[in-house]
Amino acid sequence: METPGLVLRTPQGRPYLFDAGTLCLELLPTGGPGPLARYEMLHTPADLALWAERSRLPAGLDLTVSGGELSDARALRDALHRLAADRAHGRALAAADLDVVNERAAREPLAARVDVVVGTGAVRAWAPGATGGRLLSTVARDAVDLFTGPYAHRIRECGSHDCYLLFVDTSRPGRRRWCAMERCGNRNKARAHRVRRGEGVAPADG
Repeated sequence: METPGLVLRTPQGRPYLFDAGTLCLELLPTGGPGPLARYEMLHTPADLALWAERSRLPAGLDLTVSGGELSDARALRDALHRLAADRAHGRALAAADLDVVNERAAREPLAARVDVVVGTGAVRAWAPGATGGRLLSTVARDAVDLFTGPYAHRIRECGSHDCYLLFVDTSRPGRRRWCAMERCGNRNKARAHRVRRGEGVAPADG
């Protein structure tokens, strides 16, 4: 079974696997509100289609995205970012951001179907007519499930002082602290080791 997660890169270009734990939070690393806008990755409709291809959605989605749907994607992502950050830090969820999610969730989502392949049998496929709008409805419905489900209290921000990636901790013990052990986890372990040895604080890796 393929390991879920997105391949992200540090400012130095090193790749690492980030598992947001759920589809809706996978959209957040593409940018965000306020100062996070400098990390914007959704510049063209093709960028949203590429994100969908790399997300945890099953493969084979033949997606058509319009310019308006791209703008809607950024608006939904920014609302989700604020909601997830508020939940992670114990703040009240903003009604305006919930309205964005609920309005999008009420629309028609992506539709799956069963196809029959000779020699293989029944396989899962996507129904034709997949659009950016249906993709966003699917993402918003996933957010409704997250914020009202059993893992709502496990939405967290990475414990590193200079990382703001948000994820839901689906591990059994519920002790996940870092966006990825190979990035922030190892950086902070190395920093703590240097402090214990009296060598000062290790420089940030970015």
